[in-house]
Amino acid sequence: MAVHELSRTDARRIAVRAQLLDSARPTGLLDVVRRLTMLQIDPVAAVAPSADLVLWSRLGPAYSPAELHAALETGTLVELRGMVRPAEDVALYRADMARWDSAERGELAGWRASQRDWVRANDACRRDILDRLELSGPLPSRELPDTCWVPWRSSGWTNNRNVTQLLEFMVLRGEVAVAGRRNGERLWDLAERVYPDGPVVPAHEALRIRNERRLRALGIARDRGPECPVEPADVDLVGEPAVVEGVKGVWRVDPAHLSQPFSGRAALLSPLDRLVFDRKRMVELFGFDYQLEMYKPAAKRRWGYYALPILYGDRLVGKLDATADRGAGVLRVDAIHRDVPFNKTMTAAVNREIRELARWLRLDLALTTS
Repeated sequence: MAVHELSRTDARRIAVRAQLLDSARPTGLLDVVRRLTMLQIDPVAAVAPSADLVLWSRLGPAYSPAELHAALETGTLVELRGMVRPAEDVALYRADMARWDSAERGELAGWRASQRDWVRANDACRRDILDRLELSGPLPSRELPDTCWVPWRSSGWTNNRNVTQLLEFMVLRGEVAVAGRRNGERLWDLAERVYPDGPVVPAHEALRIRNERRLRALGIARDRGPECPVEPADVDLVGEPAVVEGVKGVWRVDPAHLSQPFSGRAALLSPLDRLVFDRKRMVELFGFDYQLEMYKPAAKRRWGYYALPILYGDRLVGKLDATADRGAGVLRVDAIHRDVPFNKTMTAAVNREIRELARWLRLDLALTTS
């Protein structure tokens, strides 16, 4: 198979178009989620929840967060491991769930083996949780019994959070699922009462389909990358090989995105948007310097607590430092950090997106910068 030779401009346009961020806006929430394959859930809402920002940046002012809530309530979309996914895609994970603790997986890496051993050591607690959910679910984790014999040890915030950690592994085993949320708190139930009932796609085929869909959503990606426990950034050998001018290594590209016309627009992105989530890919293709700085001390932030990357055409051109001050009823814009000089057309397009964001949030715009 011939290797496609792409300029960085070609590669960026493939990535932007694949993520539905070109001028041809999609029209339906479900179409967007199916095309992107998932939306990441994040509790931070300095401007708006990330999943809502991702949908707004594609659908525009016609999108209402109530649509996402309704799709989750009806089960058209489901929450799986911190991601909103189309309900029908659960079939692509069932085979892995069924063999999570089985000999089929062969020899496990050290950290995976330790997880399996911890779940096995607390099997009585696992069964207690299943019994409680069968009788009374859906329930928040705080209403589930902690009868773990071996506490969960971690250097992070999960240390000794036995029930919530066990629930995460029970999701991987296909035993429990998030059935909804109450005031942002997850409600847990038996997976069989949440996920659609359907045939299991064999593990090898399911992996290939997930890789194909991921490449379609990304447009261009590496075939190998660092292991990501939830959503990989690589796509194995699906698609076709490509090289990008000025970037080392071989990529995989979705041939459906090759030689397609491109017309861009301005867009304000969530810091967790898949266009920028893989920071290494972001730098290689876009040359964009960006970090989410909410965990940094204020004095060390360059762009703001929750700065939104600014897309213009096929380039990431700056960051918007904005905060939704709902108490005051305003979207407060403290800075527009320009990575490149903005001409009049760019300035007008970006300012229009900022005004649209405020209008969508139903907040007045408080602009403290030019």
